[in-house]
Amino acid sequence: MASRQPQQQNQAQGKVYQFKLVLLGESAVGKSSLVMRFVKDHFDEYRESTIGAAFLARSVQLEDDVTVKFEIWDTAGQERYKSLAPMYYRNANCAVVVYDITQPSSLEKAKAWVNELQRQADPNIVIALAGNKSDLEARRAVPTQTAKEYAEESGLLFFETSAKTDTNVTKLFDEIAKLMPRDQLADSSRGRNKGLNVRGGVDLDHQANANGCAC
Repeated sequence: MASRQPQQQNQAQGKVYQFKLVLLGESAVGKSSLVMRFVKDHFDEYRESTIGAAFLARSVQLEDDVTVKFEIWDTAGQERYKSLAPMYYRNANCAVVVYDITQPSSLEKAKAWVNELQRQADPNIVIALAGNKSDLEARRAVPTQTAKEYAEESGLLFFETSAKTDTNVTKLFDEIAKLMPRDQLADSSRGRNKGLNVRGGVDLDHQANANGCAC
């Protein structure tokens, strides 16, 4: 099981790789709350809507001395920002598409985002579907089985999460980290795919050695 270590702590002796992750979904489904719970272990009951996109970063330590650093783009869900989304999911290695279990329309919107990613994003992108607000079970309007079957048919990771109670938030990102393709990690360590917004993982140790510093 991947462990949740504070980002500021020293990483293990193994490799550190960097991946671009984008969050997509309708407004008010809890995308920002999910990422804030993951990155800062904080939940704010009354968060303002994201404007455009917000950027955060956090690392996941895996069992095999590999550290996966996520560079996370949390996109705004309002319709007026939809045209900006391709700028954020372009060259993304992974995506979390979020819906609200109390709002069936938000699942339909999530399916539209999944379709768009499958058509226009990198064909190797890892996509996770997150049914957020699982703490509101009494108001549930999307059956777990309905979303789970859709995710299985579409080849998606699936979790029901709660940013408020911290249910499955860490597990969601841990499982994504485990699915980052190791053949691409190996390619990057041989000098390919350098740069931030790339399809393969960026070997930060390799970059530091090449530049003579751990920047």
